[in-house]
Amino acid sequence: PERQYWGSDLQLPEIPFEEILNDDESAYRWLCALKKVGIVLLTGAATRQGELVKLGHRIGFLRLTFYGPTWQVQDKADANNVAYTTGKLCFHTDYPVLQHPPGVQFLHCIKQTAAGGESEVVDGFHVSNKLKEQNPQAYKILTSTAVDYTDVGVDYCDFAVQCKQRIIDVDSRGQAVRINYNNATRDTVFDIPAEKVRPFYAALKEFNDLLNSAEHKFTYKLRPGDVVTFDNWRVLHGRQSYPSGSEVTRHLEGAYADWDVVMSRLRLLRKEVLNRD
Repeated sequence: PERQYWGSDLQLPEIPFEEILNDDESAYRWLCALKKVGIVLLTGAATRQGELVKLGHRIGFLRLTFYGPTWQVQDKADANNVAYTTGKLCFHTDYPVLQHPPGVQFLHCIKQTAAGGESEVVDGFHVSNKLKEQNPQAYKILTSTAVDYTDVGVDYCDFAVQCKQRIIDVDSRGQAVRINYNNATRDTVFDIPAEKVRPFYAALKEFNDLLNSAEHKFTYKLRPGDVVTFDNWRVLHGRQSYPSGSEVTRHLEGAYADWDVVMSRLRLLRKEVLNRD
């Protein structure tokens, strides 16, 4: 499907979770919308851990990372990741520290805080196109400058990963194909000529300002049982802060899949649907 770009006017596609698991046409519509729009909300999942494993089996399998096959997003006293706090999360893509970041992300809302905790998303490809139109030089800088990312810690296992990524990866036509942007893991190392540092940060600020502009970002609040599925190469996501307390008031379970797996299932479902028609 051709991409459908969006801003604050996003009409978030919704499909019942159980339909995805049990009906090929619904699963086909889900993956088509995921490829076209970049984000789809699945509704009515059970409010317990393990539902994302079912989603992984539906498409093939989940992506194992240093945070495990699935991972729990909730505030922790000994948080080793900014996501495991109650603070605001700025727009980012997950895992640019990996040479091949996960293509698709799933977040299942098991428990939601009464105040705060709203989710925010922005279409990175749409914003990249805007940047290219209004400042081609800034776009050129962000598509050509290699940035260091690093992440060290212990979770599913101990890890120390590092790689270089361009903020905006492009194809042979100069069109954005992947956004690699996460200030939480962007390294202090920046080995480019000194005279290029200020232009880079000016370009990055312009890109960041576009991401956070009211016309581009879409805000919504997950309800218990909602599963948001989105293109981690295209859609940057964030979260508003929420009050901390003695008990966990917000709990999401997360998982990843690769686009190779998703597209394989999409092609197989397409055959099933066409043969049935």
